[in-house]
Amino acid sequence: MKATFTDCYEFTMGNVEFLEGRQNEISYFDLFFRKIPQKAGYAIFAGLEKVIEDIKNIKFEEEELKFLKEELGCCDKYIDALRNFKLECDISSVVEGTPIFPNEPIMTVRGPKWQADIIEVKLLNSVNYQSLVATKASRIRHSAKDKNLLEFGARRAQGDSAALWGSRAAYIGGFNGVSVVEAGVKWGIPVSGTMAHSFVQKYDSDYEAFKAYAKAFPDNAVFLVDTFDVLESGIPASIRVHKEILEPMGKRLKAIRLDSGDLAYLSKRVRKLFDLAGMQDVKIIASNSLNEYKIFDLLADQNAPIDTFGVGENLITGGNEPVFGCVYKLVAIEKDSKIEPRIKISENVDKITIPGAKKTFRLIDNNTNKSIADVILLENEETPSAPYELFDPKDITKRKVVSNFTAVPLLTPIFKKGELVYELPSAKESKNYCIEQLDTLWEEMKRFHYPHKYYVDMSMELWELKNKMIKERRGVLK
Repeated sequence: MKATFTDCYEFTMGNVEFLEGRQNEISYFDLFFRKIPQKAGYAIFAGLEKVIEDIKNIKFEEEELKFLKEELGCCDKYIDALRNFKLECDISSVVEGTPIFPNEPIMTVRGPKWQADIIEVKLLNSVNYQSLVATKASRIRHSAKDKNLLEFGARRAQGDSAALWGSRAAYIGGFNGVSVVEAGVKWGIPVSGTMAHSFVQKYDSDYEAFKAYAKAFPDNAVFLVDTFDVLESGIPASIRVHKEILEPMGKRLKAIRLDSGDLAYLSKRVRKLFDLAGMQDVKIIASNSLNEYKIFDLLADQNAPIDTFGVGENLITGGNEPVFGCVYKLVAIEKDSKIEPRIKISENVDKITIPGAKKTFRLIDNNTNKSIADVILLENEETPSAPYELFDPKDITKRKVVSNFTAVPLLTPIFKKGELVYELPSAKESKNYCIEQLDTLWEEMKRFHYPHKYYVDMSMELWELKNKMIKERRGVLK
């Protein structure tokens, strides 16, 4: 990714700081989101690996510097700093696969503001998109239970980068495999694919196409059976090729794929035909604009005997709500070696930021291993210990004392003074971590309709600071 992949105003602001000699002042930023897409009960964090890839070796080319100087009017001192750019920021983040919730910092940045500005769009672009896909994948996984899930979205993704990184996010969120071969090469993610309708159309019949494929891939024969007619042509041809070609080789037909029509009806008829032919082990794969709701209906309401679901456009684009909504806000600055909190006020109460340099803990019940709540504290506060009183930041009269818990820090150091200190896990390790972390959430939080709300609370000290600053800014206190 180019160093200039960021918004224009990041450079205009940086130029002002250099003109005023304020380029060395230290600022603190929080990256967080305000609302879980599709009214879900949780989201899944993804995008950290791409963040690291994009910012660890930022380098401005002379052509880019010339543009910044001539088109944006950046001063020579700023241009020289960009030419010799070396990241000096401290960056912490939750790790990929972690369930996350609104208004808590999921990444924090501390460093010279002009540098924190330059990396803003890179962070938001990666985290917003990949968290959207990982969250959608997790919801689809929940609806599909233990069925096999394949990501088929590359051709509907908004560009090659989205297709590639979306595949990885889908895998972390719970999919078994993907269709993009580059994802297999780059991360070792299982890759799956068989044939297109065009392959079948090229031959005179389903039978001729399936026969050619079975001879080439006897150990992995999967046929697309809806090019002409599923029940009259596709399935009879599949059974015939199995009996005539594969069985004499000591092989078995692995699966067929349905990509159109009434998937519940067709899968039941197909299952019956294969069973009557003594082919009970043949799997049924279904695709065609699927999402978590359609899959849930197929399995729970219609008892469709489908073994694998291929999901494309409604996963890779986020479906009917294709925006995650992470924001990046200044929360503090350093002056005279002291941290001074900063706040953004809005007429929309939900857009008022939480000020100060902060840390976040997840309280895990030691008896059930379930998450109780997340608690945001100021950086200088002590780790929560039992007994600890939780309260609803929107109604502090709602309180609860919890005990016998473990307070787990959510943020992990990624960069220290610009140096990478985090060892990236493999995609499979992140996927397994996601599975483990989802087990800490109650099932009521995972349901599709009216999920149980998970609480993100503040310490009393932080809550008092926020409300004091609101009143001061609005002139209530003088």
